[in-house]
Amino acid sequence: MSDLETGAMIRSIRLTLLALLGTIAAAPLYAQQQAGATPKASARATSLTSDAEILALIKQRVDEKRSAGIVVGVIDPDGRSRVVAYGDPGPGQPPLDGNSVFEIGSISKVFTSTALATLVQEGKVRLDDPAQKYLPSNVHLPTRGDKVITLGTLSEQNSGLPRMPSNFKPADPSNPYADYSVQQMYDFLSRYQLPRDPGQEFEYSNLGVGLLGHVLSRATGLSYEELERQRVWAPLGMTNTAITLTPWMKAHLALGHDEQGHVVPNWDLPTLAGAGAIRSTTNDMLKFLSANLHPERGALERAMAFAQKDRAAAGNMRIGLNWLTTYAPTDTIVWHNGGTGGYRTFIGFEPSRKVGVVVLTNTTGAGADDIGFHLLDPALPLAAPPAPPKQRTAIDLSADVLARYVGNYQLAPNLTLEITLSNGMLFVHPTGQQVFRMWPESETDFFLKELDAQLTFQRDPSGAVTGVMLHQGGQNTTAPKLRP
Repeated sequence: MSDLETGAMIRSIRLTLLALLGTIAAAPLYAQQQAGATPKASARATSLTSDAEILALIKQRVDEKRSAGIVVGVIDPDGRSRVVAYGDPGPGQPPLDGNSVFEIGSISKVFTSTALATLVQEGKVRLDDPAQKYLPSNVHLPTRGDKVITLGTLSEQNSGLPRMPSNFKPADPSNPYADYSVQQMYDFLSRYQLPRDPGQEFEYSNLGVGLLGHVLSRATGLSYEELERQRVWAPLGMTNTAITLTPWMKAHLALGHDEQGHVVPNWDLPTLAGAGAIRSTTNDMLKFLSANLHPERGALERAMAFAQKDRAAAGNMRIGLNWLTTYAPTDTIVWHNGGTGGYRTFIGFEPSRKVGVVVLTNTTGAGADDIGFHLLDPALPLAAPPAPPKQRTAIDLSADVLARYVGNYQLAPNLTLEITLSNGMLFVHPTGQQVFRMWPESETDFFLKELDAQLTFQRDPSGAVTGVMLHQGGQNTTAPKLRP
């Protein structure tokens, strides 16, 4: 996530979210019923929020500098679609509108499952097909007893595969997926041991759905992009949706921004395309959304309804073929979100009311989820603006105290925090990122000045340092200290 003007200088990056494509951990709703519960009958107005109200909402979000720009598309019960846009498209780009191009991130996953659903409906593949069936004979997907990874478990996010492979080590953190190769994926899969049976437990996996897209490509003999074009985009008239940006799409691209408002590069996902590689416009996404609301229209739309069908638990939600279902106070919402280095996106709809919302933003900071959910159901509140960063004062600590913290700390399978001491100053170097100086606030608490992140060292009763906790973005993540 680098400033385009300075190339390698990484100004701001979430240390815990380097490989972000979607932000799903739990449903971002504030009033939920248990999965499977029947929502209360809706007494809401027929149409969704007015254009003027939507404009006021997104204008406030942009004016508060929580997003560079936002485009919202809605479908009312009568089938009418509307688009409201506001904000900064980036230097030299045309004003935001329904034709502005965004990276949709993990919303790509429901396109992958839509293609899968069409193949299943035509009898070309089965959900219980082992994914191994479509891979080279020298690649060995992990199994557990007699349980195998299937196309269905990859789509239901319960295959047992991790969120990301451990050999994912980007050479360029500003475009982290670009150099991850098919051979690297094969190497990881062939040596990975499943921690649980496939189908047993939900675990959101970019790797799993990336593998699904790769498998479907091999099953059909088409590239992932061509598979999606033939089976979804072209039939729906989505002429400005692609992975490879056309000249027109480049000319209409809404440039991605980081949390500090700097323009950042786009992401490329040659191997894990099925997990998050698609670029699209609000107008095209409304065509996709409309088709998902009307299974009576034809075979493709029936396949979409098949993909939406509730199949398994997903934390406090339910999941179909990558579509998530949340039971809000008054209705059932089917949805997915996405995120890449400079974008946050949301798509959601209520099948019973035939209404839907698309929210595309070109900023990595504030999400689009709360806007989407609130427009579908005003009882679901908007996220409050983040509190301004606390003013912090650095203190002096001796080199002897600082030396206790030197070492490596495992924040994630593919992300280590290397902490070093130089000239009486402590530094942290996240894998593949820039080095940040750590400023002491107390003997165990440190902060960074480049971004709103703090680290607290943990010690056992003897005083030995056992780990460090990263505080960032409202999350607290512990990284155990590794032995030398």
